[in-house]
Order: sequence, then C-alpha cells, then structure tokens
Amino acid sequence: MLLKELLNGMEFECLQGGLEQEITALVYDSRKVEPGCAFVCLKGAKFDGHTFAAQAAGNGAAALIIEDAAALKQGAENAEGQEATLTEHDARESAGNVPAVILVKNSREALAYAARNWFGNPASKLKVIGLTGTKGKTTTTHMIKKILEEAGNKVGMIGTLGAFIGTEKYKTANTTPESYELQRLFAKMLEEGCTYAVMEVSSQALKLGRTAGIEFAYGAFLNISPDHISPDEHKDFQEYLDCKKLLFRQTGPVIVNKDDPRWQEATELAKDRLVTVSQKGEADYMAENAHNIWEGSFLGVTFTLSGKRSAQVSLPMPGTFNVENALIAIAITAEIGIATEQILSGLAKVYVKGRTQLMTCMAGHGTLLIDYAHNAVSAENLLSMLKAYQPDRLICLFGGGGNRAKARRYDMGEAAGKYADLTVLTMDNPRDEEVEEINKTIIEGLNVHGGKYVTVIDREEAIHYVIDNARPGDIIALLGKGHEEYQEIKGQKYYFSEEKVVEEYCKKKFG
Repeated sequence: MLLKELLNGMEFECLQGGLEQEITALVYDSRKVEPGCAFVCLKGAKFDGHTFAAQAAGNGAAALIIEDAAALKQGAENAEGQEATLTEHDARESAGNVPAVILVKNSREALAYAARNWFGNPASKLKVIGLTGTKGKTTTTHMIKKILEEAGNKVGMIGTLGAFIGTEKYKTANTTPESYELQRLFAKMLEEGCTYAVMEVSSQALKLGRTAGIEFAYGAFLNISPDHISPDEHKDFQEYLDCKKLLFRQTGPVIVNKDDPRWQEATELAKDRLVTVSQKGEADYMAENAHNIWEGSFLGVTFTLSGKRSAQVSLPMPGTFNVENALIAIAITAEIGIATEQILSGLAKVYVKGRTQLMTCMAGHGTLLIDYAHNAVSAENLLSMLKAYQPDRLICLFGGGGNRAKARRYDMGEAAGKYADLTVLTMDNPRDEEVEEINKTIIEGLNVHGGKYVTVIDREEAIHYVIDNARPGDIIALLGKGHEEYQEIKGQKYYFSEEKVVEEYCKKKFG
C-alpha cells in the first residue's frame, strides 16, 4: 500500500519525504518494526513512542507518523547520548534516513484511520453495533449476538470476555482493543463470513480514539454511574460521561435507556434518531410486570414487553436488573427487523460466561451459579438479588485478591454475612499474600452480622465441598473468578476454570 493511501481520511502535514513510497506494514510497537513499515508514535501513560522513533528509523521504517516534533527530536538526541536542545523545526534531522515524516494532530486517531485503510475498511462491509454504559455491556452484547444468530446470521463480538467469531474465541488485551487489533478482528470476521459485529465500546477507547473512522450501524446507551475515575483513566465523572457520549457522533440510530437520569445529556451528540426503552414510563419499547421466577433448574426473570413489539419474555438470568439489558437487545434487533419469535428464542438460550452463569449440571441437586462479583457493591447486589428468590439456604463461596485494598475484603465479608446463610472462605488470586491472612480480614467483615462460615483453602476442594453439601432448595453462588481461567499465586498464573471444576465433579458425583 502506498503511504498516501494509508493516510486517506486524516489531516496531516508531510514534514519530510513524499507520499508515493510503498508501505510494507503498519506498526506502533517499536519491537515489531521491519524494513518498509510505517511506525506510528503513540503517547501513553508510561511510554512515549516518539522516544523510539530513532530506533525505528535505524531498523528500516519507511515512514514515521508523529504528533510531537519536539518529542521526536528529544528521543533522537537522547538515543545519541547528546544534550537535547528542543525546537519544533528539527523533525527532519531527527528522523535520520527515514524517507517520510508525517505530522498529525493525534497519533492514536491517526493509527485508527491508518489501520482502517490498511485492512480495507472491513467495518464498512459489516453491520457494526456499538454499546456503551457503565453496567450491562457484556451481558447485552451476548444477548444481541444470540438473537442475531437465532435469525441465521454469523456474528462477531468484541468485549470484556475477549473477541468471538461465531464460537471461536480470540484473546484481547482491552474491552475495546487498540485500533489496529480492532480492524484486524473486523477483517477476520469478514473472512469468516460474519454479517454483524457487536461490541462493547469503553470510555477509554473513545477517549483514546480507538474507534475513530468506524461508522456504527446502531449505537446504544445503557446507563452511567461513577467509575474508571483515576489519574490513568478519567479525571472526574464529567470527563467520563463526555467520553461515553462521543460514540453517538459516529452511529446510526441510538437505542437509549430513558430510565437513566442522564440519558439526554449522554445522547446530545447523536446525529440520528433516538429509539427509547423504559421500565418506568412511555417509550418505544417498554417492560412491565418484571418478576423473578425459580422453577426446577430455571432461575431467571420474566416480564411483559409492550410498545413497538408485544410479547411475554423469559430470561434464564436471575435478577430484574437484566430486564434493562434485555430491553436494549430487543430494541436493537427489532429495529434491525428480526422477528419477535427469533428474539424470544435467542433470549431464552443466552448465557454469559461468569456473569450469573447457571450450571445446569446441578439440576435436581441445588441451583449453582458462577459470577465475577469481586467487590462489595457487586457482591451485595448479587446476594441481595438471590436472597429475593427465597432459597432454603443461600450459600456463597469466595476469597480475596492479594495485593489489593484490605477494605475490599472486609466489605465483601460484611455483604456475605448480611445475606448468606453460609459462606465458604477459600482462595481467589492471593498473589504475594498468604490466603489465611486475606481471609482474616474477610472474617472481620463476616462477624459484623454474625455470618456463619467454614474455611476450605484449596478452591477446587471448596467447590467440591459445596456440591457435596448442596440441597435441592439451595442457591449456591461462586463469587470472584467468573470468566477468569487462572489463579495468580506468588508471581505465577496457574490454569483454573470454575466452570470445568463444577462440570467434572458433577459428572463424577451425579453421572
């Protein structure tokens, strides 16, 4: 691909060289530079790619894409062991033998456009659906994927649990991957015959321009509450919200949850029509009479759908909070044109790994689920919700993460003591701490409400213990690990899958 083709769609200034040279690769990691590549200098919280520009040039990069000429010169002079005297006009010299130096306003956005061009703009050949919000994105994307598949489509999905193309899983580093990986995934989806891609769009991805240049067929706003506020993420709640709403500058119709008090502000940049959902008032899609249902091995929620579609909906996911997620999924797929019967069938079959994941192998012997709840808020929300089903006993199993705030362990203990009839204390990711010391703090929290507990340090043995002691009227919640498939102990990660442990032991015990 010619450099000028790689730069299509972005504003830039060519500081050196021409635009006709052939580019052999697009790279933003200096360790992957190869002769003929274009190297994009990204600024991060800990590293600045401009400091590696001289190294990239020395390794044969054909073009540098930069946003800071002064930082480029600084990196070059430091590499040569010279004292740096910064000016804004020395990028040409600093680039050494690199044929082209391209100055852009934001190199992260430039990478997004370049990656789009490099892979042939694959998103334009897919119907891409983007969801943003504080809670529920993972569950809702799974719902949409299942409904679309029920209607005969092959669907790609990108989010917290990784990327999926059909049933094939691909590991990703972030909820919304860096733009190059994102575009590569879109290209792979096309190659595998996908017609839709549904993805979680994080506030960080929007802040850093990872989704720049993508035109989403549909967007969705679920909800917003304070989160991800730190020196390395968002300085305050307003910035967090401002980043979330950037999504709707690049989407078609926006499905919006009217029950969130900030829905109007969140969608003020929308360039297309709004489609509303609500559990509390008038909207395009409404849910009424939501209530929990527990029959045999089915633990879930039902509600009546009205508005542009009418139906009785059953979800195999406990908790009325999942009604909001289902409404968003229903509205998006209904607006696409999916039949109501296919929507209901998809919702009836959906499950999310590690998110109130019911283990059907326990049928007749108790109701067991796996959930990622790993802090006090999520644990209390989950346990209080499960308590509302009025089980004979509510049993929870969890441990605490090592090298993390002790207050989190105490608070989780307090939540468990408040709601659970029995808590089984075990190992989570102890990291560099001793499990017994972690559990001492949890016990202090349990004692606030006189919570009954037993301790089984080995997590696999602890799971065996709760299965051995389960009764048909019990609800058992395994907390903290969720979708994770490892335990981190003394600097090492060891394979561990709760799902696999439960399935294998149930097969051994129940046949």
